[in-house]
Amino acid sequence: MIIKKYARNQLYRTITFSRYMIFPYTTNGKKLKYLRNKHRGKRCFIVGNGPSLSIKDLNKLKDEITFAFNRIYYIFDKTDWRPTYYCSEDDKTIFKSKEEINKLIIENKFFPVNFPWDYNIHFNNAKYFIFKFGDRNVEPNFSEDIVKGIYWGNTVAYTAIQIAVYMGIREIYLLGVDHNFSKMINDKGEIVIDESAKDYFTEKYNTDKEDLYIPNIEVSTRAFSAAKRYADENNIKIYNATRGGKLEVFDRVDFDQIIL
Repeated sequence: MIIKKYARNQLYRTITFSRYMIFPYTTNGKKLKYLRNKHRGKRCFIVGNGPSLSIKDLNKLKDEITFAFNRIYYIFDKTDWRPTYYCSEDDKTIFKSKEEINKLIIENKFFPVNFPWDYNIHFNNAKYFIFKFGDRNVEPNFSEDIVKGIYWGNTVAYTAIQIAVYMGIREIYLLGVDHNFSKMINDKGEIVIDESAKDYFTEKYNTDKEDLYIPNIEVSTRAFSAAKRYADENNIKIYNATRGGKLEVFDRVDFDQIIL
């Protein structure tokens, strides 16, 4: 029995390695290749789903390059704004929301390639990428070529930052990235409760909260620190334009002064 299990694991690793090796030459890999420097020298806004996110601010982003995530569609009935790019990577969220995600009329959507590979889940207008995982207790690497893989950082915002940089964007603003939740888990595995915190821009987001992953802010903070380090070394600017929140890795700027 142990030998059979070992053989299955070996076979899975071999298949996975082979998939990753050929990925750059596949249709999915070529789709990503065409995005290099698509927005050379431009700026973008990475829109989180935090409680600070407002309709008024989103309406000002209609002519901007924007990235948004997961269940951002809960706000679509209140604004004509739609993101330029949509990303989702959390398996539990995708399993529960795949029908809603597939209906989104957004030209470019990004997902890890294991969803079509391993779960036979396919999306309209999708671009798939390879995830690279490392030691979650240290800062992750930063991808300079998303065709070869994107480094996981426990927050889809980190994925979007890597995609944006690959597209040639030199100025990135975070909005609605509050970086705080009512229920979190730390590196020691301890549950941290903040009853004063609100999780998202709408309570509808929380209807199945107990079925989703508990966020680890410490891991996400290390990913944001990795993004800042890479940006500083490569003349890229990343700012936090979130109204409040607890993300202090990046310099803060006043959103109202950016969008006049």
